[in-house]
Parts: sequence; C-alpha cells; structure tokens
Amino acid sequence: AGGVVVLVFYVVALFAEFFAPYDPKLRDSARVQVAPMALRVRDHNGNFRPPFAYDLTKRRNMQTLEVIYTVDQSQPIPLRFLVRGDPYVMWGLWQADLHLFGTGDGARVYLLGGDLQGRDLLSRIIYGTRVSLSIGLVGVALSFILGIVIGAISGYLGGVTDFVIQRVIEILISIPSLPLWMALGASIPREWSVYQVFFAISLVLSLMSWPGLAREVRGKLLSLRGEEFVISARVDGCGDGRIMFRHLIPSFLSHIIASGTLAIPGMIIGETSLSFLGLGLQAPAISWGVLLKAAQNIKAVVSVPWLLIPALFVVVTVLAFSAFGDGLRDAADPYG
Repeated sequence: AGGVVVLVFYVVALFAEFFAPYDPKLRDSARVQVAPMALRVRDHNGNFRPPFAYDLTKRRNMQTLEVIYTVDQSQPIPLRFLVRGDPYVMWGLWQADLHLFGTGDGARVYLLGGDLQGRDLLSRIIYGTRVSLSIGLVGVALSFILGIVIGAISGYLGGVTDFVIQRVIEILISIPSLPLWMALGASIPREWSVYQVFFAISLVLSLMSWPGLAREVRGKLLSLRGEEFVISARVDGCGDGRIMFRHLIPSFLSHIIASGTLAIPGMIIGETSLSFLGLGLQAPAISWGVLLKAAQNIKAVVSVPWLLIPALFVVVTVLAFSAFGDGLRDAADPYG
C-alpha cells in the first residue's frame, strides 16, 4: 500500500502540468484567501448531478473585521474531465493545454482554497510535489554514492584507514542536524538561480545523510571480507576495488535499496524544513516547504488555516515511504 501511494505521488510529479487544474503562478484578485470549495454530487434540492462546486461569496464583518464566506447556491460550477485550460509546456518540450479536470468555461474552482495572492493551492501543491520528491531522490543518490564508497573502503581495508574514517563519521554524527542544515543553507548565495539552489540543497542534505549508510556498509564488509568467495577472488588476482564493488556490495544490494527507500523521507523533511525557515528554496520556486513558509505567520494561519494543507502531503508521503521501506527490508531479509 505504501508503494502504491509513492507511485501515485511520482506519477503526479512527473505529469504535474496535466494534473494541476490551473497555472500555479496565475493570480486571481477575486480569489484571495478564498476558502476551499466543497466538491458535491448532490445539489441543494437533493438531486444527484455530475460533480460540481458552489461558488463562494466573501464579505467582511465590520465589527470583528473577520472575513466570512457563504455558499452561493445560485452559481453551481460544474467540473469536467480532460478539459482545455491554462497553457503549459510539458517537460519544456512541447506546448499543451489539456488538464485532467477543470471547468472548461473560464470559471475557477479552488478545491483546497486560495493562498494570500489568490493562487490555486491545489495546483501549487501538485507542482510542489515534483520539486520536493525529486530532491529526495537526488539527495539519496548522492548520499548513497558517498556512503557506499567510504563505508566499503573503511570496512574492507580496516586499520588506520578505518580508524580515521570512523572518527570523522563520529564527528559528523555528533553535530546537531538542524543547526548544521541552517548554516549550510545560509551559505548558499541568494543570487543563484532556482536550479542552482535545488542542487545545492540536495548536496547539503546528502552531506548529512551518508555517515549512517557508511557504517552499515562497513559492518557488512567486516563480516563478509573473510568469507571463502572473497578469499577465492583475492587468490584469483582480483584487486581490492573489484572485490569490494563487484563481489561484496552486490551480495547485500537488496538491503541497500531498502535503506535508500527509508532515507528519502528524511530528505523530503530536510528540504521542507530549510525552505520553511527561508534557508532553502525561495519563491518563485514551488515546493512543499516554500508553500508552508506562508504559514509562518500565526495570524495568517488563524484566518487562512488551509495554508497548512501542504503539511498533510508531507506527512502522507513520509508515512508511505516508511511503510514501503519496511516492506522492502522485510522482503530483503525475511529472517532478520
């Protein structure tokens, strides 16, 4: 079940332009801080009809200055599937305007509400899925390269090399993660482009994630380097590099894959935390952390609580990855 949820999220991230009903950067002054519009299949008369939503009218209580939204039952807005809408460039290759759902007549339905600038929150969350999930993959890929190589060298060579590497790992592990993330994130030049910041954040996260994997790989190699197939390979003339990466590492590759799946949620939370604190990605980039940054102001959260909805997607993704990683680990080592 966790794997299915993860797969759905990555399909949405891959085709975000198609799944998002509107342009995530398009502002609508009439929808500023608009409340989520409920999706309905039964009208106020009790009759069933195709999916639709009632428009909302906004007024302000002049005594409390509170914004009040009321359902306007005289203006049902029907939803349709596979409709033409805001144009986009799919993967930067070709232009299209087909969306999974929408109204098709210029009206807008904000199912998760509007943000402080009148942009559709659902569309922005869908676009943010691409950035937040891809940072997890890139960060894990970088940390795994470091963890596997350094852990293999430490466990196979041993001696002084192993001693020095383990002391360095202990120093890195002893440093609190969040302050170090903040220090590294603050060192990123503000004039960098969105893509440069993206890869810098991925590098920052990977630099803090490799020590744990390196220790796991070291422990595996310490227990395997005396096995008969390793001795046979050494007698056959294989070099240390070939023995480590051709014979030893593949022998527990399934465990490494499971560990990688469990490490991705940490990367996603790290990016979300840095962006939320203003040290990671910045607007106009769209990620879950950037969206949650609008919820830093407690007054905004009180009046516009749906700004916290991106946090729900973070929670669901982390739980799905954790369940999926546990399943892979159990399958890789059913007797462990």
